[in-house]
Amino acid sequence: MTDPAVREPLRIGNASGFYGDRFAAMHEMLSGGELDVLTGDYLAELTMLILGRDRLKNADGGYARTFLRQLETTLGTALDRGVKIVTNAGGLNPHGLSLAIGELARRLGLDAEVAHVSGDDLLPRAEELRLGSPVTANAYLGAWGIVECLNSGADVVVTGRVTDASLVVGPAAAHFGWGRADHDALAGAVVAGHVLECGTQATGGNYSFFTEIADLRHPGFPLAEVHADGSSVITKHPGTGGAVSLGTVTAQLLYEIGGPRYAGPDVTARFDTVSLAEAGPDRVRISGVRGEAPPPVLKVGCTSFGGYRNQVEFVLTGLEIEAKAELVQRQLGYPDAEWTLARTDHRDAGSEEEASALLRCVVRGEDPKAVGRAFSGAAIELALAGYPGFHVTAPPGEAAPYGVFEAAFVDAHLVEHIAVTADGRRCAVAPPPGTLALAELGDPQLPEALPPGPCRRAPLGAVAGARSGDKGGSANVGVWVRSDEAWRWLAHALTVDEFRRLLPETAELPVTRHLLPNLRAVNFVVDGLLGAGVAAHVRFDPQAKAVGEWLRSRYVDIPEALL
Repeated sequence: MTDPAVREPLRIGNASGFYGDRFAAMHEMLSGGELDVLTGDYLAELTMLILGRDRLKNADGGYARTFLRQLETTLGTALDRGVKIVTNAGGLNPHGLSLAIGELARRLGLDAEVAHVSGDDLLPRAEELRLGSPVTANAYLGAWGIVECLNSGADVVVTGRVTDASLVVGPAAAHFGWGRADHDALAGAVVAGHVLECGTQATGGNYSFFTEIADLRHPGFPLAEVHADGSSVITKHPGTGGAVSLGTVTAQLLYEIGGPRYAGPDVTARFDTVSLAEAGPDRVRISGVRGEAPPPVLKVGCTSFGGYRNQVEFVLTGLEIEAKAELVQRQLGYPDAEWTLARTDHRDAGSEEEASALLRCVVRGEDPKAVGRAFSGAAIELALAGYPGFHVTAPPGEAAPYGVFEAAFVDAHLVEHIAVTADGRRCAVAPPPGTLALAELGDPQLPEALPPGPCRRAPLGAVAGARSGDKGGSANVGVWVRSDEAWRWLAHALTVDEFRRLLPETAELPVTRHLLPNLRAVNFVVDGLLGAGVAAHVRFDPQAKAVGEWLRSRYVDIPEALL
């Protein structure tokens, strides 16, 4: 277990939640306060497809070039302050990025030990592993390659596709000397990593109760003070914007999860055991997390090109909106088109924009010409022959390629996991010595229901927060409340049937509800809401980021005692 001599917590900060996040964050985190490790998460399902296209154009590409530009002004600071940098910015080419960082360091006159983790790229073995013919195929590796790199003395560790939480688990395991069987400590670090991985979403970004935060103009990035037992305190640098509260941490904990068992390559973390407590201003303590052996398989993210896509948005103004929409559909005559009418119009509106609705037409196909100008040109040809007030939101456009994401699973023993140290040594990382097949937990006992009393019709968001996101073609919507009395109501009131009633788009889809009493939360997983994933752009909100806020806006009968 942990070396008893190691007492001080390890301060791990985050400087990126996605490829395109705040460029200055790395400098802000290195200069804003004490730090031991700085992480950066640059990868998402859509990002892998983008990097895949980059690699097709340039075999030396495939990594997040933004990270390299950030290092130009921050690598020296990190080395001077003894801050280790761990990032998945290597994308599809961690070796290439590690070489580029070495060249950058030499150009700057810096002595930097750069190591990297490889083995996640399964594209050359796609046929052997029955993964089809994807553009990218990457296994989600765990933390132990990072541990090996750090133990070899690396200043910068570059990975490809590892789980987001591994960027925190690896440094913590290396620092505290955890072993592969220290499941509780590892699970605690997974939870801390899950809070940090999306950057400022833990400090007030995308937060339902954002109006309660005094200064959200420029929220600081989060950091975790990880302790030897795997517990942690989530905080941020002094004087930075945003806030760290029970609410902001709870919201991020509910982001893109499924059931209480949160499976990873190193450990399955039990989110039903997470305990949160205030530990001072902008400080939230996470403790009590239990862990179990990981499953015997690794998730593999496969992206591919699905074809070509184009869309036209017609503006419908004033009276007879639905009749105008029906006329356009008959005139355009594309049998396989997807039509969505957004009734954004207001009755007796005081401005033309408020009197208008949007009719969106999306077409897909394998021929870019057929769904390109041939389609959008046909739409524009209706300008003088269609409904009164005809106009569109943009001129005719060409078709654009779209992607498809699919998850597969392969036996962990079939995947290489290699740590490549700064001196070029290749160290094989063994799969976990013990595994446990993932199984669903039964629902915990419901709390005692609130006694009957007067209710008022009000938005669900008057008492509940929500956070939603995407996992392939599925979406999750986590809903939480802030008092025990509200939890006694929510657990009984927000059933699967009520969820489907409030969000009609989910009515015909598989919906699963998971209870998390420790967080006073329910988490809904909606399979198929996003079709083939974010890259396919099936929905108006293709990553389901605002589904939670839609749910909060829906009116329900709420006990007056809670209002």
